[in-house]
Amino acid sequence: MAPTRETSERMTAGVARLVRTARHLGTRVADHLYGDLPSFGWALLAPLERDGAQRCSVLAGYAGVDVSVVSRQVSALERAGLVERRPDPLDGRASLISLSAAGAAALAHTRQVRSQWAVEALSDWTEEEAQQLSRLLDKLADGLDRAGRRRPAA
Repeated sequence: MAPTRETSERMTAGVARLVRTARHLGTRVADHLYGDLPSFGWALLAPLERDGAQRCSVLAGYAGVDVSVVSRQVSALERAGLVERRPDPLDGRASLISLSAAGAAALAHTRQVRSQWAVEALSDWTEEEAQQLSRLLDKLADGLDRAGRRRPAA
């Protein structure tokens, strides 16, 4: 049985509060959390770490933005030494973007800081509660993605 309207409204209010809290914390703690990593860096570096070298078009799909936006962001990451660019062997007109050693170190630092924050935030939770929330967040994200694909953007 699907959740009631009241439960759905309470849940969406909770998600909105979580997003607001994350934004508020993000502006206050970005320097500590991300260090030299630009705010958009995580969204582009994590897929490179996970999947290896990619074209800008693939990274744009992961980030959910236009290729021109990713191209500018990749250029900034390249100037910062966090990514490297090389010609695509399948199409010399295109480039493959890969994670540099400095980019991998920036991701590792960010992960370590995020993990410490999570440990503190969840200090009064049980392992079972944390695992349940993780599963439910994945399920919610999947459901939101499906619903978003069925509805045209406003």
